[in-house]
Amino acid sequence: MQDIILEIINQFGYIGIFLLITIENIFPPIPSEIILCFGGFMTTFSDMNIWGVILSATLGSVTGAVILYIIGRVLTINRLDRLIDSKIGRVLRLKKEDARRAGQWFESHGNIAVLLCRFVPIMRSIISVPAGISKMKFSLFLTLTILGTFIWNTVLVYLGNLAGSSWDKVVSYVDFYSMVVVALVGIFVLIFGVVFIKKRFLN
Repeated sequence: MQDIILEIINQFGYIGIFLLITIENIFPPIPSEIILCFGGFMTTFSDMNIWGVILSATLGSVTGAVILYIIGRVLTINRLDRLIDSKIGRVLRLKKEDARRAGQWFESHGNIAVLLCRFVPIMRSIISVPAGISKMKFSLFLTLTILGTFIWNTVLVYLGNLAGSSWDKVVSYVDFYSMVVVALVGIFVLIFGVVFIKKRFLN
């Protein structure tokens, strides 16, 4: 996959970065750190400049986030209720108050969640869906998304630029950070799952 990503950036420059980052936001397994760090490296020997890479990457990030936000808007509370009432919902013992509680939590903490999740692998994509479901004000969602993705993109592009031909070492460090964060999120989800199962199935 890395070779394909590098070839697309080599061939299409800013447009390639925009398209790759847009896709990365919708399909998290595509590594943004490779796109951004290599884009930063390319500014050291090509006609591409740092701000052009940052802006094209940020535009791609925002485009992908908006697409997921719209998907979240389509998933209305009524549709979630129908899912909860379905056979799958009954098997999992989901309750309508679970969705209500999650919505209330997002209304209280959604702003900081949307901003901070832009720095968390996988979550930076997923967070746009609950933002849409909760009908977060689009202008606020857009502002927080632009701010968070701009900071993330700027840091990695500059690191790629500073590292030069050793940009792949930056990627390895970011990969380690990503693994640690994903592990912590996984532990949190596991704990939440155990508590949920205990309350719903063992009481």
